[in-house]
Amino acid sequence: MRTALTIDPGKAAALFVDLQEEHRRDHRYLVEGFDALIGSVRRLQRAARAAGIPVLHSAYVVDLAAQRAKPFHPVMADGSSAFSDANDPMSDICAEVGPTDREPVLVKADASAFAGGGLADRLAPLGTEWLFVAGVWTEACIAQTVKDAVDLGFRVALVKDSCGSGSAAMHQTAILNLANRLYGGAVVDTASACRLMAGETVEAWRVQGSVPLRFTYDNAARLYLDL
Repeated sequence: MRTALTIDPGKAAALFVDLQEEHRRDHRYLVEGFDALIGSVRRLQRAARAAGIPVLHSAYVVDLAAQRAKPFHPVMADGSSAFSDANDPMSDICAEVGPTDREPVLVKADASAFAGGGLADRLAPLGTEWLFVAGVWTEACIAQTVKDAVDLGFRVALVKDSCGSGSAAMHQTAILNLANRLYGGAVVDTASACRLMAGETVEAWRVQGSVPLRFTYDNAARLYLDL
């Protein structure tokens, strides 16, 4: 249900997940609406920096020369990773949403930005209670990052239109799946997230009860818009 929400900016951080060039330039891994998503992310980043909210980035990078591949990891004929290869310039974070100053980039070879413990170790000294999350792919790296954040006791503000996937259907159903179990957190859009970062009160969707969003092929898009 939608309810009033206020977040103390002094107890918040913002995480931007895997906003890498391959998602707009590699035909195999294109994210639908990526340019619009990048525009929304830029708004979020400006709002976070203006409010003094710590900004962190993650990047999925696979270096098969330095690490053992996971079982069944897809590789190319030359032995390089089929995605996010360390030697591929398309694994770089898109310049317009990349880190500024001393904003940290957590390089990972797992779905979750919390893999390896480095992110949690950075957030703890900051006194972080709320974590704004945006990035790609919604059903994969975003989903696992959100689940791990909740398990670690962080409240997640999931910014739905600053996330994306290979299609609108993949993205929207992933957001609905997360919304059903986003205990302690909220689903917001970019405009509302920016207002929250400024210390304002907004109407946000917060889960109550057990799995309230029983979506179907016919109503998923409408339920997504209503979040």
